[in-house]
Amino acid sequence: MRILGLDPGTASTGYGIIDSIDGRLSVVTYGVIKTQAGEDAPTRLQSIYNELNNLIATYQPDSAGVEELFFGRNITTAISVGQARGVLLLALANANIPIAEYSPPKIKDAVTGYGKATKAQVQLMVRNLLDLEETPRPDDAADGLAVALTHHQYQRYAALTDS
Repeated sequence: MRILGLDPGTASTGYGIIDSIDGRLSVVTYGVIKTQAGEDAPTRLQSIYNELNNLIATYQPDSAGVEELFFGRNITTAISVGQARGVLLLALANANIPIAEYSPPKIKDAVTGYGKATKAQVQLMVRNLLDLEETPRPDDAADGLAVALTHHQYQRYAALTDS
């Protein structure tokens, strides 16, 4: 099973792709989809859409997890991240990839066992769970891998409870 994890953002969308074969996890790739700060919103969203479609075509994930929107104090940021999430969901739906969405506390809990874990704790567990030599950089890429790990955990649980 190949799983794509996405951490939405307008400037930088983190992604991580992992394989789960016989319960063993391995990293396929990770990184960020970056957009230019000076570009208008439609151009940035189009870039995100096109880059995600390229990732989907290249790596052909079986399913995807996407981080849900976290409302902080900055409503403008929340709106732009919401737009980026919409583009990600559209690209995944157009590719007929099953999608699950996870809140930040669910991701932290699935990866570290504690829903209020720090970013550093999440990154350390991503590194350990995927047996990586160093912490994935930038942070958004590590977050994409954390979403993929979360999706893997929830899929495993569902498979165990469905039988």
